[in-house]
Amino acid sequence: MTDTSHENVPSRHRKRFPGISSRAYEHPADRSALVALRKLSGFDTVFKALSGLLPERSLRLLFLSDSVRVSDAQFAHLNDMLRDACYILDLKKVPPMYVNQDPQPNAMCIGLDEPIIVVTTGLVELLDEEEMRAVVGHEVGHALSGHSVYRTILLFLTGLALKVAWIPLGNIAIMAIVTALREWFRKSELSADRAGLLVGQDLRASMRGLMKIAGGNHLHEMNVDAFLAQADEYEKGGDLRDSVLKILNVLPRTHPFTTVRAAELKKWSESRDFQRIMDGHYPKRDEDQDTSVTDSFRESAAHYADTVRTSKDPLMKLVGDIAGGAGDLGGRLRDKFTGAGGGSAGGGGADRGGAPSSGATDGSEGTWRRPDPEEGPESAS
Repeated sequence: MTDTSHENVPSRHRKRFPGISSRAYEHPADRSALVALRKLSGFDTVFKALSGLLPERSLRLLFLSDSVRVSDAQFAHLNDMLRDACYILDLKKVPPMYVNQDPQPNAMCIGLDEPIIVVTTGLVELLDEEEMRAVVGHEVGHALSGHSVYRTILLFLTGLALKVAWIPLGNIAIMAIVTALREWFRKSELSADRAGLLVGQDLRASMRGLMKIAGGNHLHEMNVDAFLAQADEYEKGGDLRDSVLKILNVLPRTHPFTTVRAAELKKWSESRDFQRIMDGHYPKRDEDQDTSVTDSFRESAAHYADTVRTSKDPLMKLVGDIAGGAGDLGGRLRDKFTGAGGGSAGGGGADRGGAPSSGATDGSEGTWRRPDPEEGPESAS
C-alpha cells in the first residue's frame, strides 16, 4: 500500500512550496505542450482508453515481483528522501518507489493511472545522499507535472515501432510521432532537473551528481568549472557541419546531454524566476485551470527566439542573421560550411558581416543516465 504520510523526513531545514504548480519550474517548451494537452476536450478519456493497450499493469507487477519496494523496512534512507521531496513540492500522495538491480545508473517515473518511480542499484551506489536527493526530487517533479503519462506512451510507441519496422511506411509514421515526443521528452528532463534543485536546494550536489553520471565516481579527478566549460565549447564550437551533426546526434536520444544540462540548470539557478520561487512567489496549482494556452505558447516562442538570438552555435547564429536580414547570405552560408573567410565559425569575435557574436549560453539540449551516442528507445529518467 502506498504510504501517504510525510513522517520521518530528514532534519535539515529546507524551504517548502505549498500548493506549487509544476508551471513554476517547467521549461517553456515543456510547459506550453502540457498546457495545450491538458486543455484538450476529452483528453483524459482518450488516454484512459489507450491505457488498455499499454502494458502498465504488467510493468507494475514486474517491479513488484522482481525489484525491492522502498519503505521504512527497505532502503529506508530513500524512503525518507521520497517523503521529504513530496512534502517540499506538496505532492499529496507519495508514489511507490522501487530499486531495480541494474549496474547502469538510471531512474524513471512512469505510469498512466498513478506514477511509479524506479531507480537502479547503479545509481544508488554512485551518488551520495545529497546528490541522490536531487534525483528523487527530479522524479517527483516528473510525477507532479504529469510527465509519467506521456513517458509511458513514448516507451510503448518506441517498442511498437520496432515491432512494425518490417511494414512499409508503418515504422515511418510511428517514428514521426516518437521523434516529436522525444523532443518534448528532452525538455521535460530540464523541467525535472529544476524540480530536483527545488527539493535538494543544493546546486553543488546537483552539479556533482551530473558529473558522476558523465564521468563516474571520480570527483577528485573532476572540476565543476571545467565541466561547464565543456558545454560552452560544445555549443559554440565548429562550423555548420558540426551544427548539423549535433542535431543528428540528439534526434534519436530520449535524454539530454549531461554537460549542457548542467549549464542549463546553473543558468536557471541564477535567474530571477528561481529566486522568486525561493522567496515564496510562484504559480499555484489551483490556478492551473485558468492558465492561458496562448500565453504559454507565447512564452515558449519568446524562449526559442531568445535562444536563437543569444546562442553561440553556428547554425543558430546563421538563423539569427537570416531573421535580421543580414546581407550576402550566399557567401555567409558558404563560409560557415567550409570554415573559410575571416569570420569566427566557432563562436567568438565578429562574423563575416561584422555582427558581434552572442555571449550568453542557453543549454536547451542539456537525466539520470550515461549518454549513449547510439541510444535507442530505452527506459526514461
